[in-house]
Amino acid sequence: MRIHAVHDLYEERLARSTRPFRARGCKVERCSYCMLREHLCICSEKPVISSNAAFLLVMYDDEILKPSNTGRLIADLFEDTFAYIWSRTEPNSAMLELLEDPQWQPYVVFPAEYAQPERVAEKVDVETGKRPLFIMLDGSWAEAKKMFRKSPYLNKFPVLSINPDKPSRYKVREASKENQLGTAEVAARIIDLYGEQHNADVLDLWFDVFRENYLTGKMNRVLPDDSALKQLKQYVAA
Repeated sequence: MRIHAVHDLYEERLARSTRPFRARGCKVERCSYCMLREHLCICSEKPVISSNAAFLLVMYDDEILKPSNTGRLIADLFEDTFAYIWSRTEPNSAMLELLEDPQWQPYVVFPAEYAQPERVAEKVDVETGKRPLFIMLDGSWAEAKKMFRKSPYLNKFPVLSINPDKPSRYKVREASKENQLGTAEVAARIIDLYGEQHNADVLDLWFDVFRENYLTGKMNRVLPDDSALKQLKQYVAA
């Protein structure tokens, strides 16, 4: 199993905790990588993709500790995924260096209505010799808005947004808006916009696997015969 940036960040965040993080279901025995109940672990089932895109997950402080987080699903598939804890006053120096690295062309993924019109990008238009770096603000909706407003180092980058035509399939957390998607769902739409439809489909299906297994464990149910994992395997094999 490939250990990625979100796994490393999780361990780093745990190491500096002064007290245990008490999320819902904290007494459940979970896999420390996929954060699902141990008998529902999906770590050995990760599909392998190839992508020209990269992601930067800027995570609100406790988000990395939540079993319901879907940002880790992006890192599961996209090898070039970076993850840092957000700080209003002391942004991570390695993250700032990453944003200045000339190989990347950063885009902040956020609803266009919150950005100045001149910052809004209609499509992913990457300069020759560069690769897109999609910046995801990972937290609750209130936390994401705070990160967007109070991260001046992001202000010079274009804002890329989506208009979801379907409601979220998340159902793991209660959304504050009807059309609000989970982080991995948004990433899939962005990858589709970029032109990597196959990778977008695989991420969508991987999200479905996580969602189904998470809810199965939460409700003490049994996975259906026609499980999301079975559908993912059929798609990848086709």
